[in-house]
Amino acid sequence: MCNCVVTATGSKNHFDYCTLSESKIQIKSLRFFIMEGYPEGYEEEIDLVEEIDLLTNNDDYAGVDEDLDEDDQMQLIMLQQQYAQEIPEVVKNFIIYFHRNILENNVYELHGIYENSFNRLTEKFYAKTPWPEADYIAPLVNDDQVFLTLYRELYYRHIYSKLTPTIEHRFHSYENYCDLFNFILNSEGPVSLELPNQWLWDIIDEFIYQFQSFCNYRSRLKNKTEEEIALLRDNIQVWSCYSVLNVLYSLITKSRITEQLLVSKHGGDMIEAAGEYGSRTLYKMLGYFSIIGLLRVHCLLGDYTLALKMMDNIELSKKALFARVTACHVTTYYYVGFAYMMMRRYADAIKAFSHILVFIARTKMYHTRSYQFDQINKKGDQMYALLTICIALCPTRLDENIHPNLREKYGEHLMKMQRGEEGLQTFEDLFLYACPKFISPNGPNFEDPNALTQTIEPHHHHAKIFLSEVRHQILIPTLRSYLKLYTTMGIDKLSAFLDIDAETLRTQLLIVKQKSRQQKWTSGTLLEGEYVTTSDLDFCLKQDMIHIAESKVGRRYGDWFLRHINKFQDIIAGMDLRS
Repeated sequence: MCNCVVTATGSKNHFDYCTLSESKIQIKSLRFFIMEGYPEGYEEEIDLVEEIDLLTNNDDYAGVDEDLDEDDQMQLIMLQQQYAQEIPEVVKNFIIYFHRNILENNVYELHGIYENSFNRLTEKFYAKTPWPEADYIAPLVNDDQVFLTLYRELYYRHIYSKLTPTIEHRFHSYENYCDLFNFILNSEGPVSLELPNQWLWDIIDEFIYQFQSFCNYRSRLKNKTEEEIALLRDNIQVWSCYSVLNVLYSLITKSRITEQLLVSKHGGDMIEAAGEYGSRTLYKMLGYFSIIGLLRVHCLLGDYTLALKMMDNIELSKKALFARVTACHVTTYYYVGFAYMMMRRYADAIKAFSHILVFIARTKMYHTRSYQFDQINKKGDQMYALLTICIALCPTRLDENIHPNLREKYGEHLMKMQRGEEGLQTFEDLFLYACPKFISPNGPNFEDPNALTQTIEPHHHHAKIFLSEVRHQILIPTLRSYLKLYTTMGIDKLSAFLDIDAETLRTQLLIVKQKSRQQKWTSGTLLEGEYVTTSDLDFCLKQDMIHIAESKVGRRYGDWFLRHINKFQDIIAGMDLRS
C-alpha cells in the first residue's frame, strides 16, 4: 500500500505518491468472469459498435505511464491485455459508445446511458464486484483523460454504493474529484463538456456524501490497523473540510450563479450577469447545485443559520431549478426542514416536510423505475419521522394526503411522545433515525492514546442538544389536554391533577405561553419571518386563576368534496379506458 502526501494550494490539490513497490505494478487479485449476452433491452438503447482488436504494439496503449521503465511498461501492457480479455464484449461496446457521446456532448443520449444502461450493466455484470479499473479500459477510449476521470467518478461511486470502500479507495476517489474539479475550474477557459443535470447533481451529492463518509470513518479508530492510522495521521488534508468547502464556493463563484439568481429575481440581463463561464450549462448547474450542497454541509456541521443563509437567492417553489432533479428537490426540502426544526421553528419545518411529502406521494408512480427510488423512499420515511417530532412539539393540522400515512407509520410513536417523561426515549429514537449523519470538522487527536479507543459520534452530541430542548416542554401536551377541558381553572386544582407544586406549574405555564409563539416565514429570505401564535389554545393567568380560550379553525368541507369528486372521476375514467 502506498503512502500518500497531499498538499493543497488555493483550489488546486497536488498529489505526490511514493512508488507502489519495487516493480511499481500491483496485480489485482479480483478477477472478472466473462459473461455472454446482452442485458435485456440493451440493444434497443445503444448502437452496436464494431469490436476492437487489442494490439500488443506499445503505440496502441497510450495509457502507459512514461515514468515507468521499459520492463514495467511491458508488464503493464500485458496486464491490460489480459484484463481487457476478461471484460465482457457488451461492456467494451458500452464504454466505446459512452465515450463517443461524451466527445459529442450528446446530452440526450448521455441521460439514457447514465440513468439506464449503466445501471442495467451494473446489475448484470458488477452487482457484487467493481467495474473494470480506468487503467484497463484506457485503450478502448484512446486514453482520454477527461472521460477516464468521469468514469472513475462512477467507478468509485459504485464501490461506495454496492461494496465496502477501503482506505485506498477513499484516498483515490478524493484525488479523482480533485482532478475533475481542477479540470473544470482551472482550465484556461470554459471546458467544452456537457453532462445531464441528473449527473451534475449526483457529482455534487456524491462528493459531499464521500466527504461525510470519510469524516465518520476517520473518527472511528478502534478497529483500525497501525498502517491505516498512520495514513490518516500523515494525510490530514485528504477530504478536509476546508477543501470541500473550497470546491463548492469556487464553483459558485466561477459560475456567477448568485448574480444570475439575483438578476432572475429582480429583472435584468441574464447573459451579462452569467459571464463567460456562467453562460455554460455545466458551470451554471454545478454552481447552483453547490448552493444546495452547502445547505447540506452546513447542516452536517451544525450551523443551521448559515445553512439557510445559503438559500437567500433561491426561491422554494415548483419553478426553481432544483425541482428539475427529483433527488435534489427532496434533499433541498429535507435539509431546509431539518434546519428549521433545530432552530425551533417547528411551524416552518412542518410546512417544508409536508410540501415535499405530498410531492413524493403524488409523483411516486413516475419514479418507481428510477435507480434512486429506494433512496427517495428512505428519505421520505425519515421526513415522516421528523414531521412526527414537530407535530408532537407543535400540534397543527396536516394535509389530508399525508395525515393517514403519518398515522399509519408513526401513530403509536406520536402517542408515546405525549406521555411526558416516558416519551423522551421515543423522541431520541426517531431523531437518531431521521437526522443526517453529522460530522466533526476536525479529526481525532492522533497523538492522544485515548483517541484510539474512544469513538466520536457527532449525531449523539446533536441529539443531546435537541433532547435538552424537548425536556423543557415535555409537559406541554399534558397541560394542553387539561386546559382544553375548562374555560377557567384554579392553579391549585391543576397542580393537583399534575401532581406538581404551584410554583413549578406557573413556570410550565409560562413555557407553554412562550413556546406557542414562533417565528414563521411569510416572505423574503428563509431566515426572515414574523412572530405568530402557532397554537389554537390561548390562556391568561390572573392571580391564581387560569382563563382559557380555544380557537378552532373550521374545516373547509367544499375543498374536501371537490378533491374526492376529482378522484372519483379519475377512477371512472380509468375504468372506461380498461374496458
